[in-house]
Amino acid sequence: MKNIGFVAALALSLALPATVGAIAGETPAPDGAKVYFINLKDGDAVKSPVTIQFGLEGMGVAPAGVEKEKTGHHHLIIDEKIEGEELNEAIPADDNHKHFGGGQTETTVELAPGEHTLQLVLGDWSHIPHNPPVMSERITITVE
Repeated sequence: MKNIGFVAALALSLALPATVGAIAGETPAPDGAKVYFINLKDGDAVKSPVTIQFGLEGMGVAPAGVEKEKTGHHHLIIDEKIEGEELNEAIPADDNHKHFGGGQTETTVELAPGEHTLQLVLGDWSHIPHNPPVMSERITITVE
């Protein structure tokens, strides 16, 4: 009988990550929640390195891995888009998808001269956008 309990516990522990991932994509965002750029606006001309301040209304900031209602952490999307099915998946971590899982609300990035698009996306405790997604407008800046 002990073996049956062990097998059931093992099966549950192996299934749990898949279940958690599916549930995380459904993390609700409160009505009216919004994320925005504090110090940049569409069409700005800037010099690199660029300091970017993240604003958030209607929710709080919590580090990645901390599951707390009405919270999330920032992701900066540079020269990319997150749309469609990507909104149900963990945001990738690479040069175009910057994670701020420590709860940071500001960063400084090096950007090459030219036009760049920027967008903020709030992710839940597991880096998946909320439902509905809390995303800023995509802005274009020019680095001189």
